[in-house]
Amino acid sequence: MTTGEFNLTRLERVISGPGCISQLGNELQRRNLQRAIIVTGKSLGESPLLDQLTTSAGTRCASVFRGIRQHVPWSAVTELQAEIQRVNADCLISFGGGSPIDSAKVAIFKEVDRDLVHIAVPTTLSAGEYTPVAGVTDEATKVKSGVSDPRILPRAVINDPALTLATPDWLWASTAMRALDHAVEAAYSIRHHPLSDTLATKAISLLVSNLKASMETTGTKQLEHRADCQMAAWFSIYGAMNTRFGLSHALGHQIGPRWNVPHGVTSCITLPHAMRFMAGIARERFTPITDGFGVRSAGESATRAAEFIAGFGVPTRLRDAGVPQNEATSIAETVAHEVNKSQVIDRPVTTLEIATILKAAW
Repeated sequence: MTTGEFNLTRLERVISGPGCISQLGNELQRRNLQRAIIVTGKSLGESPLLDQLTTSAGTRCASVFRGIRQHVPWSAVTELQAEIQRVNADCLISFGGGSPIDSAKVAIFKEVDRDLVHIAVPTTLSAGEYTPVAGVTDEATKVKSGVSDPRILPRAVINDPALTLATPDWLWASTAMRALDHAVEAAYSIRHHPLSDTLATKAISLLVSNLKASMETTGTKQLEHRADCQMAAWFSIYGAMNTRFGLSHALGHQIGPRWNVPHGVTSCITLPHAMRFMAGIARERFTPITDGFGVRSAGESATRAAEFIAGFGVPTRLRDAGVPQNEATSIAETVAHEVNKSQVIDRPVTTLEIATILKAAW
């Protein structure tokens, strides 16, 4: 019998399709937004793609902030806050992957006296645009913490697959594995829900069917496959906001800022190990995962995930990501604390268990 509750978010609109970035200006007008800041990093900030956003936004674009950096350091958020105040912004348009999206969220969280609207234009598959949570890094300690608030969630997401064509293959593939990570951990969470289970299965199958083709085809076919991958990213996380995430995510939260490893890459490394661990605890919750991969058992799904990830030339071991062997287990206690605090696994995990997983991942 299904029990519990499912909470909806403040996301109001998802616009999809090649060329749909042209609707950005209409979205600003519809909401009567006059002073938008486009929030992005250096690469996209110097890309011709940016012109498509500024052209569509027109005079409603008050500024372009190009100071976003990986893992969302507090200093970048502080600089963005200063820009918000300078132009008296009423809207942030995050353009790029998880770092600009989370930076915009954290800035909105800190600007408590402003009712800032967030519109996201993602170019990767990390799916942070669908969540009311964000991570931010203390640059002194290299520890990442989170903020959570319904009002930081984007009100609209514009999924234009044409804007993703300039995304490097390694980044596109690794963030796809982040989406895969969302789907898998939503399914085997103790808080799983029929909606998140259904979406998880579809997300996994879409990624398996379309990710390789989205990188190897050209023209209209490539845009179709990329659009399907964007749908997979949305499906992977929409129901997961109710389930929370587990071991693989907790590992990534600490590996990323500690050794400057992109979160998509951390999922490439940690997900199969987390799946094997969870298969020994919650095998009965793997059905959405096995259905998505088209296999029969929890163990097979972990093997299939590892094979799928390895097919994209991304790092699959901590050593491949530059993590020193003698430091690999140093985060075990912090990870165990996060996992146990989230209460998504059937029993507490120990620091020793986490250390064992980290050793295997190295």
